[in-house]
Amino acid sequence: MYEIIVILKALAEIAGVAYLGQGVLWVIAGSKREENIVYRMFSILTSPVRRFTRLITPRIVIDAHIGLVAFFLLLVLWVVLTATKIKMVLDASAGTS
Repeated sequence: MYEIIVILKALAEIAGVAYLGQGVLWVIAGSKREENIVYRMFSILTSPVRRFTRLITPRIVIDAHIGLVAFFLLLVLWVVLTATKIKMVLDASAGTS
């Protein structure tokens, strides 16, 4: 179970960093961001998270905000996985003492 938590946490971190990079390029590249190969790579990496977020959010959330909602969902997931990992490590170390 610990390995699954570590893998899920790593995937959340990769997607989160891709979202941060995409956000930075959104600011820097401006209207030409879709022509930027790195921006498109980040977009490909984050598309599964965006699709899942669109699936679970109500239709009142406009498509322009889905990326921001997806980033915050990843942040919450990362915090939960980190807390779970810490709890598992503390429980394992208390069991060996």
